[in-house]
Amino acid sequence: MNRLARAAAVVVAVAALPYLAFLALYGLVRPDGSPADKREAEPTVSIVLPTYNEADIIETKIADLLELDYPMEKVELIVVDSSDDETPDLIRGYLADRDHPELTLIGEDERRGLAVALNEAYAAANNEMVVKTDCDSFVAEDTLRVAAANLADPDVAAVTGQNAEVLGGSEVEAGYRGVQAHIQTLESHLDSTLIFHGPFSAFENGAIVPVDRDSLADDTELALKIRRNGKRVVFDPAIQYSEASHSDFKKRRLQKDRRGMGLIRLLVRHRDAVGRYGKYGAVVLPFNWWFMVVSPWLVALAIGLLTGAALVAAGPFGLVVPTGLWLFVRLGGSDRLGAFQPVYAIFDTQVSLFRASLELLQGEGDGTWEIDEELREAFE
Repeated sequence: MNRLARAAAVVVAVAALPYLAFLALYGLVRPDGSPADKREAEPTVSIVLPTYNEADIIETKIADLLELDYPMEKVELIVVDSSDDETPDLIRGYLADRDHPELTLIGEDERRGLAVALNEAYAAANNEMVVKTDCDSFVAEDTLRVAAANLADPDVAAVTGQNAEVLGGSEVEAGYRGVQAHIQTLESHLDSTLIFHGPFSAFENGAIVPVDRDSLADDTELALKIRRNGKRVVFDPAIQYSEASHSDFKKRRLQKDRRGMGLIRLLVRHRDAVGRYGKYGAVVLPFNWWFMVVSPWLVALAIGLLTGAALVAAGPFGLVVPTGLWLFVRLGGSDRLGAFQPVYAIFDTQVSLFRASLELLQGEGDGTWEIDEELREAFE
């Protein structure tokens, strides 16, 4: 074994250690059931819905919300809209003949970024529980009741759920979400989880604080700030939603890289939280730092070392390493890896996080988001 190969083996071993430690901790804790002390509750609810040129799907989304198993007289819908199409007119028209839910429509003259829009919507929310959801997602009928039961625990001030059905059938995203659900379940049983999901997150109104105007991870940032203020923020797999996603490698970059940028930047800005706030700062944040910041660079380094070692040992035949990686990506992006699909899903996420790190170092990224028309079709 040449030096490059030995170095690659060391890098792979170092990169793997925290994940093996996580698996050991999961086996030790064996998280089961909800992390919160659930109690039946029926608070008033403010549903916050940011919109931008959603004319093709907005009626489908509102219809989905109206199907929720919850008394609509206790619900207000707050839409913050920056569209230049007929989205606001469609919203008003769809709800015109209904007394409930009460509609508050906040119109923006120009797009100022999602974080700014959400801060304004949260400030307008009057009810006890505030729910944020995205237009291009469906939520299960019982989500409000399950969220309310979690927030009835006096220690819990925010809760999120899982993408139980990936619209469009992406096995890559389904594999990643499955792994992520196990991670977030353990985090929540230890203390609190880090990542909150845009399709459905619920917060105690009194716990909400403004997020940074340039935030690219607004839901997670709000949850992190709530935890820093002393309340737990948890993941409950019983809260389920559906969101569309790609499997194709190139198409996933638009969807995943921006998320990666937001999460990495958030971790860096709140780096002083590491080591504080109980097990959240001692275990949860360090693990996410490793997964999002350190591990992607180690994966890239390992690939480079393995390729170099193969070329030194076998000359042109050493190209079998990058060729094998290319084949791995092709098969994984086509959902053809069978039982190894979750492994590819983690690799795919590491690619996005590495790319996101590079983009952040180059000073890229703002608070706006682009519409993916192909994913919209999966929602329709």
